[in-house]
Amino acid sequence: MAKVIAVLGATGTQGGGLCQAILHDHAGDFTCRAITRDLQKQQAQQLRADGAEVVAADLDDVESLKEAFEGAHGVFAVTNFWEHFSGEKEKEQAKNIAEAAADAGVHHIIWSTLEDTRGWMPEDDPRMPMLQEIYRVPHFDAKAEADAYFRELPTTFLRTSFYWDNLYSFGLEPKKGESGQYEWAFPLGDAKMAGIAGEDIGKVALGIFQAGDEYIGQTIGIAGGFLTIEEMGETLSQQLGIGPITYHAVDADTYRDFGFPGADEMGNMFQVYRDFEVPFNANRSVDLARELNPDLLSFEEWVARYKDKIPL
Repeated sequence: MAKVIAVLGATGTQGGGLCQAILHDHAGDFTCRAITRDLQKQQAQQLRADGAEVVAADLDDVESLKEAFEGAHGVFAVTNFWEHFSGEKEKEQAKNIAEAAADAGVHHIIWSTLEDTRGWMPEDDPRMPMLQEIYRVPHFDAKAEADAYFRELPTTFLRTSFYWDNLYSFGLEPKKGESGQYEWAFPLGDAKMAGIAGEDIGKVALGIFQAGDEYIGQTIGIAGGFLTIEEMGETLSQQLGIGPITYHAVDADTYRDFGFPGADEMGNMFQVYRDFEVPFNANRSVDLARELNPDLLSFEEWVARYKDKIPL
């Protein structure tokens, strides 16, 4: 009998990727219980049409999570900082997830987490401002703190990478400048940034569940590739046929002052990718990602598949 995987963030990038991986897995080891706050959401209705069990729960309501996890073999746990921009709220939601999973007696949890970036710089380091008083990069640091809620549970700690999907879903694609040429700006210098296709995070998660208990208690990091912005721009230019893309390697302070919601958070994040390129990338493996997901996409393959979604 197929085992139930309860998937949080089922209408988002990571959870949605896992739902699709389960639904299209010919082995049929698992069934997908897609968890969402809004059962009427278009993505939720599509998941139901595709064969998923769709149930309602809210990360802020631990009792709803307990009901949603009941009878599940596994839970894919993810929080979404970008809905509320609060590190403290992320920790509260993670605590609710862990409590509910423990209550339901879940056999295996995958917790989508990230590093505590404060470990790479002293408190008085002037290069990067503190945000929300106590964090360098709140959506990293808060998840890392929340790891503690899962330590005594059967958990795999999964560290992900920059979603290449952000190039169409988060407004980070190159844009036409006044000259009519495409350009973009990041505070990344010539650092190689770890990236991955959103769908591949879900496929890796399925691979972890399929491996049984092998990865319980482990922290693993995954990437689909390591590329500079120049390298990404060259691939986009070639495959989209838009001519050269000018890369403005701005400093982090400039990026933090761009003024869009979360600019300071993203400025700090990209600065971490740049200033701590070596330790950050060392925590992520393309080989392990491919071992768990043989269909892992390279950036070139991802662009070829999704170029029509990138707004130009």
